[in-house]
Amino acid sequence: MGVLKKFEQRLEGLVNGTFAKVFKSEVQPVEIAGALQRECDNNATIWNRERTVVPNDFIVELSTPDFERLSPYSGQLGDELSAMVRDYAKQQRYTFMGPIKVHLEKADDLDTGLYRVRSRTLASSTSQAGAGPGPAPAPPTGGGGGGYGYPPSAAPPMPPAPPPGGPAPHGGGPGQPPMRPRPGQPGAGPMPGAQTRRWIEINGTRHQISRPTMVLGRSTDADVRIDDPGVSRRHCEIRTGTPSTIQDLGSTNGIVVDGQHTTRATLRDGSRIVVGSTTIIYRQAEG
Repeated sequence: MGVLKKFEQRLEGLVNGTFAKVFKSEVQPVEIAGALQRECDNNATIWNRERTVVPNDFIVELSTPDFERLSPYSGQLGDELSAMVRDYAKQQRYTFMGPIKVHLEKADDLDTGLYRVRSRTLASSTSQAGAGPGPAPAPPTGGGGGGYGYPPSAAPPMPPAPPPGGPAPHGGGPGQPPMRPRPGQPGAGPMPGAQTRRWIEINGTRHQISRPTMVLGRSTDADVRIDDPGVSRRHCEIRTGTPSTIQDLGSTNGIVVDGQHTTRATLRDGSRIVVGSTTIIYRQAEG
């Protein structure tokens, strides 16, 4: 059983109908839970072969109406969301620098149904004492996303720069500039000035991907609306990058990419994505 499904079942057992009216607001707890999972994935830092550290302190910003509905239950909801993050981290073999906390905050610039997630890594005094020199607590990450309820990152965080005199990227030695692949060699990127055009095709209609992220779903808030009863309000999200990826947003029926049922997948030109009973073709081309 998936982590999000277990979270929903635990929440249903906890509230026993008490939150029924509260959760008629646009923002649903499972959407927040999915956003916290993505926040972990987007801010995962590999320390060594045995350890990948993710944020442990999360702030969920809500519109004033949603915050007023959910804040009386923020303690219980925060505990359940923290447990969900812990379960997801165990599944992905992530580790934390300190205890997991999820806070709800009001954001006056958000409309009902929209939210933002910020996160940071806060080391507990115990882990600081045992871990030796380590990174300072990270500043909050995530944020805008245009108010669509997802962090704006289009690619994983960049690794830290090497220390002075240390090994340079791509095999350069101490004091030497990084070795870069020449155009035409394996590992070389597109030629300077080249741009990658990306779009999707749904039932013969082309939708250009002009932003770092594109949300697909049945909601009018989605970047591309899909009128299909098997599609959730915010069903999945395409993130442009090298490579581009698609991420399930906690949908009811999930996504199928190139014949594989998955929650996250790398996209290539011609990838076939199935949501509900709708087939989407992902396309990209240089120039």
